[in-house]
Amino acid sequence: MSSDARAIERLPPSTWIVPAVACAWLTAKLAGLLPAAASVVVIVSTILLFAAVFASVHHAEVIALKVGEPFGTLVLALAVTVIEGSLIVSVMFSGGAESSELARDTVFATVMIVCNGVLGLSLLVGGLRHRVVSFKPEGTTPAVAVLATLATLTLVLPQFTLASDGPTYSSSQLAFAGIVSLLLYAVFIFVQTVRHRGYFLPEDAGAEEEHATPPTLRAALLSLGLLLVGLVAVVGLAKVLAPTIEGAVDSADMPRAVVGIAIAMMVLLPESMSALRAARRGRLQTSMNLGLGSALATIGLTIPAVAVASIALGLPLTLGLPPTEMVLLGLTLLLTAMTVLPGRATILQGAVHLVVFAVFLFLAMVP
Repeated sequence: MSSDARAIERLPPSTWIVPAVACAWLTAKLAGLLPAAASVVVIVSTILLFAAVFASVHHAEVIALKVGEPFGTLVLALAVTVIEGSLIVSVMFSGGAESSELARDTVFATVMIVCNGVLGLSLLVGGLRHRVVSFKPEGTTPAVAVLATLATLTLVLPQFTLASDGPTYSSSQLAFAGIVSLLLYAVFIFVQTVRHRGYFLPEDAGAEEEHATPPTLRAALLSLGLLLVGLVAVVGLAKVLAPTIEGAVDSADMPRAVVGIAIAMMVLLPESMSALRAARRGRLQTSMNLGLGSALATIGLTIPAVAVASIALGLPLTLGLPPTEMVLLGLTLLLTAMTVLPGRATILQGAVHLVVFAVFLFLAMVP
């Protein structure tokens, strides 16, 4: 075994110690062994959350090196989304009518954070370092088309249907939307990983893979397990920190939607960090795969899950966006399509997306 392979085989101690400690801390907190609102608990939870994010990013990159793109980015996106979706369903189950808008707010916040925040920062970082960044419109444009279709189906149409009162779907409409979302996402995954995988590969993927020493199967499986542990810790600690965030939001007299945005940003940290690191290396295709893949997975997997929970358990579910958010969603999808269509971008496109992201955050705090 070469020295590079042995280095990959031996994971840095922090990458397995941090997820273990974070999960142990989370377990102790959920078991009531730690004070509920002690400042030291909040500080330690915050430190462990960010440490778990960096550990998760490392393990995701090990897996990506083993399985290749776009499978590596897909593993991270799916893992985060499944854990996040489970959290949403559990909160809906315990919160009842008060949580009827949670799925909508989470999906909308994810789309805005990914398409404006993550994409904008990636373009800005990549553009500052490499002047002009390039990616494959054959892969990014279909992803935006699927995202626009799913977002319109789940977040816009419920405002205009007549079968139920308010911005909601009837049971049959909700079941149809869930099935169609899942099927369309499955078709996208098939195209991305099998039928047209080359459309989603970075332009220099072949040269980079030739010089990279892939990890062993044992190291990749170990990283996969530690990735799942790390992501559970990230989502769980984000939930633990939610009451503190809620208290700060209430003290500042800001809308409750800000809480959902803050939690979504913490949950998306692993993917955001991976996207920015790829952008620094000029691999904007990987950043696009991570960002757009996260938004697609959130809608394609979360909406079917909450639809099943809503129908089976009789939980109220509000999906339609208010007018202001609907305008921001339409602007975001239009800008994203214009950005990815040429296959090349500069810091200007990044700045435009970041301005829209700033508008989204400002209007969430000052509606």
